[in-house]
Amino acid sequence: MEPEEITVTRSYKGVGDTNPVMTQRFGADPYAMVYGDRVYLYMTADAFEYDSEGNVTENTYGKIHQINVISTDDMVNFTDHGSINAASGDGAAKWAVNSWAPAAAWKEIDGKDQFFLYFADGGGGIGVLQADSPTGPFRDPLGKGLITRETPNCADVLWLFDPAVLMDDDGRAWLYFGGGVPDGKAAAPGTARVVELGADMVSIAGEPQAMDVPYLFEDSGIHKAGGKYYYTYCTNWQVDAAGTEQYGFHNGEIACMVSDAPTGPFVYQETILRNPVRVFGLESNNHHCVFCFQNQWYIAYHTRILEKAMGVEKGYRCTHIDAFAMQEDGSIGEIGQTLRGRKQIRYVDACQENPAVSFAVMAGVDTAVADKSGQWDAGGADMVLTDIDSGGFIKVAGVDFAEEPPKLFAAALRCGNEDMAGGVIQVRVDSLDGELLASLAVENLSQKQMFEQREAQLLTAVCGVHDLYLVFDGGGYEMRSWQFLK
Repeated sequence: MEPEEITVTRSYKGVGDTNPVMTQRFGADPYAMVYGDRVYLYMTADAFEYDSEGNVTENTYGKIHQINVISTDDMVNFTDHGSINAASGDGAAKWAVNSWAPAAAWKEIDGKDQFFLYFADGGGGIGVLQADSPTGPFRDPLGKGLITRETPNCADVLWLFDPAVLMDDDGRAWLYFGGGVPDGKAAAPGTARVVELGADMVSIAGEPQAMDVPYLFEDSGIHKAGGKYYYTYCTNWQVDAAGTEQYGFHNGEIACMVSDAPTGPFVYQETILRNPVRVFGLESNNHHCVFCFQNQWYIAYHTRILEKAMGVEKGYRCTHIDAFAMQEDGSIGEIGQTLRGRKQIRYVDACQENPAVSFAVMAGVDTAVADKSGQWDAGGADMVLTDIDSGGFIKVAGVDFAEEPPKLFAAALRCGNEDMAGGVIQVRVDSLDGELLASLAVENLSQKQMFEQREAQLLTAVCGVHDLYLVFDGGGYEMRSWQFLK
């Protein structure tokens, strides 16, 4: 019996592309934290704003109080961990209005790994949240800002925002922040700061020091390589001919300075990332993070191509990651910006239980907190695949079936609403219309909101590594996980 033909929903990125890293939500100002065998990405939670008639309006950034979190261990498939309510009355930091441009770090304290999330409360200060897990739930250890206008040597910093954290080899931690261009000071704004964090990571040790950063606008970044400290930042929008002649950069580009010490002095070295408008169109601010994972260097940054694919051009941003190599002479060079993105560095085990919210590409589905209250809370929530409708799909890149073919495909499913119609999940490999491995009927699910395992016999043998496509027909059901059974 031939499987029913499904008209597949168009995805907002190519099925062979790894950028942007997610399309179910926006994510700006990306910051990467490596913990164990995973990279966690924390992003400003851009979300559509609407006028009284329901039309999408320009992104004002003033309504953002969440931080989106995803993670990966293979650099292609990303697991959705939901959103952290960081600021506002419903957030962990109730004193804060906004949560922009997060930075994250972890440290063992009193024998237990602790996780710290630094964020900008608009341009007026920096807060910190703490958790026992990289994904939360996060709590507010201070009840106030870590960096405020009352912090020494910070009153005249135009924008107290955009934190970055360096965990140095000696166990000390350093916080970099600041930005803005005072009138008449485009070439030397004087608004960058660095300060040592206390041993508890929620206090500062000493006074913030000013940094001499030419044509600074915003977006402090910091990484260490070969014993050198690399401070990277976004240039401002007033780079004149003299600035370009002296440094080689233009407006809104990521520049790089180098020092032998975490506090400087830093010496200008090169420009490493052009403004994405040059590659993708749609000019915006430029915000980045440089990190190393499994001996490979990467840069995370944002563009506006997701909103463009949606037919919207209002300043909503999405995250990309591209790989690069640190050169033997300590230079970086200009990093290419791509849609194809990165190589997969490990494969997905087909026979382990894999989260349904971990994928490389998706369309026609969404992710949500498993708890039906629907609250993001302070993070740490279990997530499920939801809003499934006919034509929706997920692609899981690089799934390893090993040498012994499995016999069954299994999925944890539940009724998504009282009007559940049910349907079929087509399991295919290598492409959306690739070989059909199984057709899993979704029917007779209870109304008790409990996940139930459903299984389907494989129609053909499969071994080795393949891209896996789950193509959905019908709707009204939710999916927590999938796996193949021997």
